[in-house]
Amino acid sequence: METQIKQQNDWGMRSVSYWITLAVALGIIFIGVRFILQPQVGALEYGISFNNQHDAVYGKIKGIRDVFSGIVLLPLLIMHMRKPTAWVFTTAIVVPSADFLIVHSINGTGDLEHLSIHGITALVMIVNSFLLFYANNQSDKG
Repeated sequence: METQIKQQNDWGMRSVSYWITLAVALGIIFIGVRFILQPQVGALEYGISFNNQHDAVYGKIKGIRDVFSGIVLLPLLIMHMRKPTAWVFTTAIVVPSADFLIVHSINGTGDLEHLSIHGITALVMIVNSFLLFYANNQSDKG
């Protein structure tokens, strides 16, 4: 148990995966707040605009879920819990992957800007998940 706790505490601010996770968490919190406050703007940046003003409520619903998705990682980061962070972060890859597929199904391959945003986010999260799970603590330090 002591080894596990010591290993857990070795991961933190000197780790690349820590900072990537924090950046993604804060980024999705920002996106969520923007969806809550300005749902039309959030929808345009997502890649699919609303058809009418009443659709904006769905942006607010998406926004609170985005805020939660970012906040859920913060206690794990604060407590330097690498493995739980890895599991939560890895399961969250489904979100930008699904976003990519949704934008593709609506806008097609021609919307490279929004497809790239969702695709690159998923790719960064996949790489970071690898770092969180498999990188030796020493090789993961920045």
